[in-house]
Amino acid sequence: MALIEQYHVVADHFPVSPTATNIISGMFVMLDSNGNVTQATGGASTRAIGIAGDTKSTSLSGIPDTNTSWLGLSDTQQAFVNRVSDSFDETKASGRMTVYHSGGKFASDMYDATQTYVPGQALYVGTANAGDLDAVTGATGVLTNQASANSQIVATVVQVPGPYESGVPGVDINGSMTLGNYILFKLEL
Repeated sequence: MALIEQYHVVADHFPVSPTATNIISGMFVMLDSNGNVTQATGGASTRAIGIAGDTKSTSLSGIPDTNTSWLGLSDTQQAFVNRVSDSFDETKASGRMTVYHSGGKFASDMYDATQTYVPGQALYVGTANAGDLDAVTGATGVLTNQASANSQIVATVVQVPGPYESGVPGVDINGSMTLGNYILFKLEL
């Protein structure tokens, strides 16, 4: 689960809600009544403010990883991640989270994988229904083409979900291992 910044306009930062759990880099976030960042829900009378650039979790990484590889003689599989910070909590030291807003182009695997997307289509904040997000039960803050209760358009599809090259030599796509399926979108917030 990850966010890949192709370009961005503003990388802001906000305090993170002390009760927030499993905000993964690439999820959309909103402010709670105390001005702290929490997962965006798309609920009535709510507004997303941007995309989480950091991860606050106790069990999930927000850093892109390659496909799982077989390790040693024990035949165990392991996905390789470049780094893991404070047990997956990149906000632990500062209590603040990077939030991208005011435009940009991003690739993310934080989308509802049960939907079919087309370029130019409006995207909303939704709930995870398939894919890697199954580990985050009922995860909100992900992209979907299904209008949310607040009808806030947060992004536009640039390229439909598909394999994203990692740059690590392999055979998945264009001589590279894949990071998995990512949707490319233009941020509208």
